[in-house]
Amino acid sequence: MIRLFAAALAAVSLTLPAFAQDTDSASERRVYESRGQVTVNGERIRYRAIAGETYLRDEDGNPTASIFSTTYIADGTSDPRTRPVAFVFNGGPGSASLWLHMGVFGPQRLVLPDVGDDGAAPYDVVENVYSILDVADLVFVDPVGTGWSRALGESSGDDFWGVNEDAESLAQFIRIWLSENERWNSPKYLLGESYGTLRIGSLLNQLEGGFTDVAINGVALISTVLDFRYDDTSDGNDIGYVGLMPGFAATAWYHGKVDRSAWNNDIEAFLDDAREFAVEEYMPALMHGVALPADREARVIADLSRFTGLSEDFLERANMRVTLRRFQRELRRDEGLSVGRLDSRYTGVEVDGVGESPETDPSFYGIDGSYTASMLDYFGRTLGVDITEYYSTIGGVRGWNWDAGRSGNNNYINVAPWIARAMRQNSDLEVLVAQGYYDLATPFFAAELMFNQPGFVQDRVRFEYYEAGHMMYIHQPSLETMTQHVRDLITD
Repeated sequence: MIRLFAAALAAVSLTLPAFAQDTDSASERRVYESRGQVTVNGERIRYRAIAGETYLRDEDGNPTASIFSTTYIADGTSDPRTRPVAFVFNGGPGSASLWLHMGVFGPQRLVLPDVGDDGAAPYDVVENVYSILDVADLVFVDPVGTGWSRALGESSGDDFWGVNEDAESLAQFIRIWLSENERWNSPKYLLGESYGTLRIGSLLNQLEGGFTDVAINGVALISTVLDFRYDDTSDGNDIGYVGLMPGFAATAWYHGKVDRSAWNNDIEAFLDDAREFAVEEYMPALMHGVALPADREARVIADLSRFTGLSEDFLERANMRVTLRRFQRELRRDEGLSVGRLDSRYTGVEVDGVGESPETDPSFYGIDGSYTASMLDYFGRTLGVDITEYYSTIGGVRGWNWDAGRSGNNNYINVAPWIARAMRQNSDLEVLVAQGYYDLATPFFAAELMFNQPGFVQDRVRFEYYEAGHMMYIHQPSLETMTQHVRDLITD
């Protein structure tokens, strides 16, 4: 069930090195401090950067894991109550935090061509004028098994690789960081992407569930997945097709497979109609199953074709149920192309003209090499990190434990109730949901369906949309608006 970034690796034959376990638990922590400056919003910000290891310990004080993180603390703050701190995670599970670090929030940023392959080095890294270091100190965290974070002593990766296990270790890290930096009374934010949004749900359960000791001011859910029911198309779960369908429609719009003139070239109006069709017509038709009258089935198929760009014949043969991988392959099959999963604006050339699934995800292999090279070069040249061990960008975590206890008592992991409970019990907790229209890995409508369920404090949930994909920040206009939305979350 590794669903998000890790799924992009599923179709690729890779041999990844095993993540090293440090058997010398008494070894000294590696910490590298440096100074830097960046101009954000016209303000020149000088900061201290601390890249290094934090040891987690058991009840006897023995180290169990080393968490590698990169912290940026701006100069000039005398009162911690006036300076927020944001903890930043990526997803996977099994992904290091380099994507949000070098892509959007850190003081330097990788610049990539939009909807284009990243090619080979050298890559363009610039001062990041869109960083949010002007409004918050930043802590980029790599969970165990990612980056240079690792198990220590008698512990193994399995002790940290699971919904609850991961959150427990990161909650311990956050408490240690707050104590070491004397920031317990600072406003606190959690920023996560992809599985990182699910991680935030589980973290809120650890930090605010039961006896609260760390109350969070706000969370940014970037490319959200909290309840897998709404995009999983396993046999018998028809709601997953409903959650995906408006994302299919957005993709068809982008690739010119729908009649845009019927909506006056207004994508917002088009997607509003797609949402309405998904709930009012498509979902009831799926619920009827084989009992659906033939004339009604024909009308639904015709409208489904009009929204998704797929032929009526194909939709009829698929029983109106088109999985994500089939859609990726079918939309532009006649051109020998597939569309991306993480970002459906991307296309890839398919050698097999009759294949059911894409060879791989073109929106992942179009960006992966550049982020790793740029992150490691930045660590070494700018931050002075002198570590030569293998850096696990993504894919080094195996055997994830998806059992989340009470919240995971069916086949679909669901941490949404933990976020809803935290909102009800913490009147300051604000939620930003940032979704790309062309993200088919964590579809925007699936997130909407989930947040429409009872329990959330709706006036503290804010949705923002971007005409981009899973990593909307590789699209320049979306980068600009997304960083402003996160800045607003912290400052409003």
